[in-house]
Amino acid sequence: MILDNKQKVHDFWNQASCGEVLYLDGCSQVDYYKQAASRYELEPIIQDFAEFHLYRDKDVLEIGVGLGADHQQFAEAGAKLKGIDLTERAVSHTLTRLNAFGFDSDIQQADAEHLPYSNATFDLVYAWGVLHHTPDTARAIMEVCRVLKPGGEAKIMIYHKYSMVGYLLWVRYALLKLRPFTSLTAIYERYLESPGTKAYSVREAKRLFRSFACVEIKTSLMHGDLLDSEAGQRHRSGLLTIAKRIWPRWLIKRCFKSHGLFMLIRAIK
Repeated sequence: MILDNKQKVHDFWNQASCGEVLYLDGCSQVDYYKQAASRYELEPIIQDFAEFHLYRDKDVLEIGVGLGADHQQFAEAGAKLKGIDLTERAVSHTLTRLNAFGFDSDIQQADAEHLPYSNATFDLVYAWGVLHHTPDTARAIMEVCRVLKPGGEAKIMIYHKYSMVGYLLWVRYALLKLRPFTSLTAIYERYLESPGTKAYSVREAKRLFRSFACVEIKTSLMHGDLLDSEAGQRHRSGLLTIAKRIWPRWLIKRCFKSHGLFMLIRAIK
């Protein structure tokens, strides 16, 4: 069953890497510059969280390279860089991107639950919006801890269960379909990105990272919580168009700022 679920995740993301349809027109330097600009404008918190510039000459692993924008940032910073992705599409995209800019990285298709590296290899393991997609997230985080050097750091973003995105999806796919007892867990699994996507409470995340010596967790509102970006094709509707016009963003930012989809985790081994 786990292998079947993982194949479904692979097949979903191998059709198009995250952001590919909306933000990538081709494979030239200009195309990649535009995609990166769109990514960091939409999610500016990435650069503050990743702190790419700190990792010159450091051993860095990125899990889930996607279109390679963050991987390129680490390469430009001078990191000693490796990367994996479950899909051959993302590996190809990122290698093409780095080659276009004259950078190099050891990138391979691999499984986050079975990292192909020795114990205590990396100063940093970084994964932005990836590990909640793999069927056994707890095992993947154990693998992150295993490959980190003592004192090494994990910077991981996973989805937060109690988010405005989750509530919106619940209203649309549970309440309005007269299925009010549908759980948020089921909503994320069925309707947010790849099949089986998970989201965690802060308490659950602390449990996932219990093998680390020090863990810092915070949540952050993102464009989906505030309805100020394009929705995925499957979620577009007249109702969503109306909601975007009347959505009380100022109130959410003031009173519900802890109800963001992004959960940012820094963990020291």
